Amino acid sequence: MNRKRFIPLTLLLTLLLCIASPLRAQIPLENTAFSSGENLEYQLYFNWKFIWLKAGTANLNITEKKYDGNTAYRCHLITTGSKRTDKFFVMRDTLVGYISQDLIPLYYRKGAREGKRYYIDEVRYEYPSQGQTLLRQRTVNSEGIVHDTINTTLNEVYDMVSMLMRARSFDPTQFHEGQRLNFYMADGNSIDPQILIYRGKKNFEMEQTGEKYRCLVFSFVEKVGKKEKEVVTFYITDDKNHLPVRLDLFLRFGTAKAFLKKAENIRNPQTSIIN
Repeated sequence: MNRKRFIPLTLLLTLLLCIASPLRAQIPLENTAFSSGENLEYQLYFNWKFIWLKAGTANLNITEKKYDGNTAYRCHLITTGSKRTDKFFVMRDTLVGYISQDLIPLYYRKGAREGKRYYIDEVRYEYPSQGQTLLRQRTVNSEGIVHDTINTTLNEVYDMVSMLMRARSFDPTQFHEGQRLNFYMADGNSIDPQILIYRGKKNFEMEQTGEKYRCLVFSFVEKVGKKEKEVVTFYITDDKNHLPVRLDLFLRFGTAKAFLKKAENIRNPQTSIIN
Protein backbone atom coordinates (compact mmCIF):
# COMPACT_ATOMS: atom_id res chain seq x y z
CA MET A 1 0.00 0.00 0.00
CA ASN A 2 1.40 3.39 -0.97
CA ARG A 3 2.10 5.35 2.21
CA LYS A 4 0.44 8.43 0.68
CA ARG A 5 -2.84 6.68 1.47
CA PHE A 6 -2.24 7.53 5.12
CA ILE A 7 -1.86 11.32 4.85
CA PRO A 8 -5.44 12.50 4.71
CA LEU A 9 -5.26 16.27 4.44
CA THR A 10 -1.77 16.90 3.11
CA LEU A 11 -2.30 14.71 0.07
CA LEU A 12 -5.89 15.71 -0.43
CA LEU A 13 -5.47 19.44 -0.28
CA THR A 14 -3.17 18.83 -3.20
CA LEU A 15 -5.26 16.34 -5.12
CA LEU A 16 -8.42 18.39 -4.97
CA LEU A 17 -6.58 21.09 -6.89
CA CYS A 18 -4.70 18.92 -9.39
CA ILE A 19 -6.95 19.80 -12.31
CA ALA A 20 -4.62 19.63 -15.30
CA SER A 21 -3.24 16.87 -17.52
CA PRO A 22 0.55 16.44 -17.61
CA LEU A 23 2.41 18.37 -20.27
CA ARG A 24 6.03 18.31 -21.35
CA ALA A 25 8.67 19.98 -19.18
CA GLN A 26 7.94 22.62 -16.57
CA ILE A 27 5.87 25.39 -18.12
CA PRO A 28 5.58 28.86 -16.50
CA LEU A 29 2.06 29.85 -15.46
CA GLU A 30 0.61 33.16 -14.28
CA ASN A 31 -0.61 33.06 -10.68
CA THR A 32 -4.25 34.19 -10.59
CA ALA A 33 -5.43 32.49 -7.38
CA PHE A 34 -3.42 33.46 -4.29
CA SER A 35 -1.14 36.12 -2.82
CA SER A 36 1.40 36.34 -0.02
CA GLY A 37 -0.27 36.26 3.37
CA GLU A 38 -3.06 33.81 2.55
CA ASN A 39 -3.94 31.63 5.53
CA LEU A 40 -6.38 28.68 5.55
CA GLU A 41 -7.48 26.73 8.63
CA TYR A 42 -9.28 23.36 8.63
CA GLN A 43 -11.08 21.20 11.17
CA LEU A 44 -10.57 17.45 10.77
CA TYR A 45 -13.08 14.76 11.76
CA PHE A 46 -12.70 10.99 12.01
CA ASN A 47 -15.40 8.31 12.00
CA TRP A 48 -14.95 5.45 14.47
CA LYS A 49 -17.74 2.89 14.95
CA PHE A 50 -20.55 5.27 13.87
CA ILE A 51 -19.20 8.14 16.00
CA TRP A 52 -17.70 11.29 14.49
CA LEU A 53 -14.79 12.68 16.51
CA LYS A 54 -12.81 15.88 16.10
CA ALA A 55 -9.56 14.51 14.73
CA GLY A 56 -7.38 17.63 14.71
CA THR A 57 -6.59 20.70 12.69
CA ALA A 58 -4.63 21.78 9.63
CA ASN A 59 -3.14 25.13 8.63
CA LEU A 60 -1.92 26.29 5.22
CA ASN A 61 0.05 29.54 4.97
CA ILE A 62 1.64 31.22 1.91
CA THR A 63 4.32 33.94 2.10
CA GLU A 64 6.95 35.50 -0.18
CA LYS A 65 10.52 34.49 0.65
CA LYS A 66 13.95 34.34 -1.02
CA TYR A 67 15.17 31.07 -2.54
CA ASP A 68 18.66 31.00 -4.11
CA GLY A 69 18.55 34.79 -4.21
CA ASN A 70 15.23 35.02 -6.07
CA THR A 71 11.78 35.91 -4.78
CA ALA A 72 9.61 32.81 -4.43
CA TYR A 73 6.44 31.65 -2.73
CA ARG A 74 6.87 29.59 0.42
CA CYS A 75 3.97 27.30 1.29
CA HIS A 76 3.81 25.85 4.80
CA LEU A 77 1.24 23.14 5.59
CA ILE A 78 0.84 21.55 9.05
CA THR A 79 -1.64 18.87 10.13
CA THR A 80 -1.99 17.96 13.80
CA GLY A 81 -4.13 15.17 15.18
CA SER A 82 -5.92 15.47 18.51
CA LYS A 83 -4.96 13.50 21.62
CA ARG A 84 -8.33 11.76 21.44
CA THR A 85 -7.78 10.35 17.96
CA ASP A 86 -4.11 9.58 18.66
CA LYS A 87 -5.47 6.40 20.24
CA PHE A 88 -6.47 5.21 16.77
CA PHE A 89 -3.92 6.86 14.47
CA VAL A 90 -1.18 9.42 15.16
CA MET A 91 -0.81 12.14 12.52
CA ARG A 92 1.77 14.94 12.67
CA ASP A 93 2.72 16.23 9.21
CA THR A 94 4.76 19.31 8.28
CA LEU A 95 5.24 20.24 4.62
CA VAL A 96 7.31 23.10 3.22
CA GLY A 97 7.59 23.96 -0.46
CA TYR A 98 9.14 26.75 -2.53
CA ILE A 99 7.83 27.66 -5.96
CA SER A 100 8.85 30.46 -8.32
CA GLN A 101 6.61 33.44 -9.00
CA ASP A 102 5.63 31.82 -12.30
CA LEU A 103 4.68 28.66 -10.39
CA ILE A 104 7.59 26.35 -11.21
CA PRO A 105 8.68 24.00 -8.36
CA LEU A 106 12.00 24.63 -6.63
CA TYR A 107 12.07 22.67 -3.36
CA TYR A 108 9.87 20.35 -1.27
CA ARG A 109 10.19 18.77 2.17
CA LYS A 110 7.81 16.68 4.20
CA GLY A 111 8.38 15.48 7.74
CA ALA A 112 5.66 13.09 8.87
CA ARG A 113 4.73 10.98 11.83
CA GLU A 114 1.91 8.72 10.69
CA GLY A 115 0.94 5.85 12.93
CA LYS A 116 4.14 4.38 14.35
CA ARG A 117 6.30 5.62 11.48
CA TYR A 118 8.31 8.79 11.05
CA TYR A 119 9.94 9.71 7.76
CA ILE A 120 11.27 12.64 5.75
CA ASP A 121 10.83 13.21 2.01
CA GLU A 122 12.83 15.87 0.21
CA VAL A 123 12.97 16.97 -3.44
CA ARG A 124 15.27 19.57 -5.04
CA TYR A 125 14.50 20.64 -8.60
CA GLU A 126 17.09 21.61 -11.20
CA TYR A 127 16.62 22.60 -14.86
CA PRO A 128 19.86 21.75 -16.67
CA SER A 129 18.48 22.27 -20.18
CA GLN A 130 15.30 23.43 -21.85
CA GLY A 131 12.54 20.84 -21.56
CA GLN A 132 14.34 18.74 -18.93
CA THR A 133 13.80 18.49 -15.18
CA LEU A 134 16.31 16.92 -12.80
CA LEU A 135 15.07 15.88 -9.36
CA ARG A 136 17.43 15.23 -6.45
CA GLN A 137 15.24 13.14 -4.15
CA ARG A 138 15.93 11.97 -0.61
CA THR A 139 13.99 9.92 1.92
CA VAL A 140 14.92 9.25 5.55
CA ASN A 141 13.09 6.52 7.46
CA SER A 142 12.41 6.21 11.19
CA GLU A 143 15.72 4.33 11.67
CA GLY A 144 17.64 7.25 10.14
CA ILE A 145 18.52 5.36 6.96
CA VAL A 146 19.00 7.78 4.05
CA HIS A 147 18.20 6.91 0.46
CA ASP A 148 19.18 9.33 -2.32
CA THR A 149 17.78 9.18 -5.84
CA ILE A 150 18.33 11.27 -8.97
CA ASN A 151 15.63 11.25 -11.64
CA THR A 152 15.31 13.16 -14.90
CA THR A 153 12.13 13.61 -16.92
CA LEU A 154 10.67 15.49 -19.89
CA ASN A 155 7.20 15.46 -18.30
CA GLU A 156 5.78 18.04 -15.96
CA VAL A 157 6.28 16.71 -12.45
CA TYR A 158 5.32 18.23 -9.11
CA ASP A 159 5.27 17.38 -5.44
CA MET A 160 2.22 17.81 -3.21
CA VAL A 161 2.97 21.43 -2.31
CA SER A 162 3.96 22.80 -5.72
CA MET A 163 0.98 21.18 -7.44
CA LEU A 164 -1.29 22.60 -4.79
CA MET A 165 0.01 26.11 -5.45
CA ARG A 166 0.18 25.81 -9.24
CA ALA A 167 -3.09 24.05 -10.00
CA ARG A 168 -5.17 26.72 -8.30
CA SER A 169 -4.55 28.94 -11.34
CA PHE A 170 -5.84 26.42 -13.91
CA ASP A 171 -9.23 26.99 -15.57
CA PRO A 172 -11.54 23.94 -15.31
CA THR A 173 -14.50 25.47 -17.18
CA GLN A 174 -13.98 23.19 -20.19
CA PHE A 175 -14.21 19.98 -18.15
CA HIS A 176 -17.05 17.55 -18.77
CA GLU A 177 -18.54 15.27 -16.12
CA GLY A 178 -16.62 12.01 -15.89
CA GLN A 179 -13.45 13.45 -17.44
CA ARG A 180 -10.27 11.70 -16.30
CA LEU A 181 -7.21 13.83 -15.61
CA ASN A 182 -3.65 12.51 -15.36
CA PHE A 183 -0.55 14.01 -13.77
CA TYR A 184 2.79 13.04 -12.19
CA MET A 185 3.77 13.52 -8.55
CA ALA A 186 7.18 13.19 -6.86
CA ASP A 187 8.05 12.23 -3.31
CA GLY A 188 11.34 11.32 -1.68
CA ASN A 189 12.26 8.49 -4.04
CA SER A 190 9.81 8.10 -6.92
CA ILE A 191 7.70 9.81 -9.59
CA ASP A 192 4.22 8.31 -9.84
CA PRO A 193 1.27 8.81 -12.22
CA GLN A 194 -2.00 9.83 -10.57
CA ILE A 195 -5.65 9.87 -11.70
CA LEU A 196 -8.37 12.40 -10.95
CA ILE A 197 -12.02 12.21 -12.10
CA TYR A 198 -14.23 15.29 -12.46
CA ARG A 199 -17.71 14.62 -11.01
CA GLY A 200 -19.40 17.90 -11.96
CA LYS A 201 -20.79 20.82 -9.94
CA LYS A 202 -22.65 20.70 -6.65
CA ASN A 203 -23.78 23.19 -4.01
CA PHE A 204 -22.44 22.47 -0.53
CA GLU A 205 -23.63 23.84 2.83
CA MET A 206 -21.11 23.97 5.66
CA GLU A 207 -22.68 22.22 8.63
CA GLN A 208 -20.96 24.35 11.26
CA THR A 209 -21.79 27.78 9.79
CA GLY A 210 -24.63 27.18 7.31
CA GLU A 211 -22.60 29.00 4.64
CA LYS A 212 -23.29 27.69 1.12
CA TYR A 213 -20.74 27.30 -1.67
CA ARG A 214 -20.97 26.53 -5.37
CA CYS A 215 -18.32 23.84 -5.85
CA LEU A 216 -16.50 21.68 -8.36
CA VAL A 217 -16.43 18.04 -7.24
CA PHE A 218 -13.54 15.64 -7.91
CA SER A 219 -12.59 12.07 -6.99
CA PHE A 220 -9.08 10.74 -6.57
CA VAL A 221 -8.79 7.04 -7.38
CA GLU A 222 -5.96 4.55 -7.13
CA LYS A 223 -5.45 1.29 -8.97
CA VAL A 224 -5.66 -1.93 -6.99
CA GLY A 225 -4.72 -4.66 -9.44
CA LYS A 226 -7.03 -4.24 -12.42
CA LYS A 227 -9.63 -2.35 -10.40
CA GLU A 228 -9.81 1.28 -9.32
CA LYS A 229 -10.69 2.28 -5.77
CA GLU A 230 -11.93 5.72 -4.77
CA VAL A 231 -9.79 7.30 -2.08
CA VAL A 232 -11.28 10.78 -1.77
CA THR A 233 -14.23 12.93 -2.84
CA PHE A 234 -13.55 16.64 -2.51
CA TYR A 235 -15.08 20.02 -3.16
CA ILE A 236 -13.34 23.22 -4.31
CA THR A 237 -14.95 26.63 -4.76
CA ASP A 238 -16.12 27.42 -8.27
CA ASP A 239 -14.33 30.78 -8.45
CA LYS A 240 -10.81 32.06 -9.15
CA ASN A 241 -9.58 31.15 -5.66
CA HIS A 242 -10.29 27.40 -6.00
CA LEU A 243 -10.38 27.03 -2.22
CA PRO A 244 -10.85 23.50 -0.86
CA VAL A 245 -13.87 23.64 1.44
CA ARG A 246 -14.73 19.96 2.05
CA LEU A 247 -12.97 16.59 1.76
CA ASP A 248 -14.44 13.10 2.28
CA LEU A 249 -11.68 10.53 2.83
CA PHE A 250 -12.09 6.77 2.54
CA LEU A 251 -9.16 5.28 4.44
CA ARG A 252 -8.14 1.76 5.36
CA PHE A 253 -8.60 2.49 9.06
CA GLY A 254 -11.87 4.43 8.76
CA THR A 255 -13.48 7.49 7.21
CA ALA A 256 -12.42 11.09 7.71
CA LYS A 257 -13.65 14.54 6.71
CA ALA A 258 -12.08 17.99 6.57
CA PHE A 259 -13.93 21.32 6.49
CA LEU A 260 -12.60 24.81 5.87
CA LYS A 261 -12.87 26.73 9.15
CA LYS A 262 -11.24 30.08 8.33
CA ALA A 263 -9.85 31.80 5.22
CA GLU A 264 -7.78 34.98 5.57
CA ASN A 265 -6.22 37.34 3.00
CA ILE A 266 -7.94 35.71 0.02
CA ARG A 267 -6.83 37.23 -3.28
CA ASN A 268 -10.07 37.20 -5.30
CA PRO A 269 -13.72 37.87 -4.46
CA GLN A 270 -15.40 34.73 -3.13
CA THR A 271 -18.09 34.65 -5.81
CA SER A 272 -18.84 30.98 -5.15
CA ILE A 273 -20.61 31.84 -1.88
CA ILE A 274 -24.38 31.50 -2.26
CA ASN A 275 -26.38 34.10 -0.35
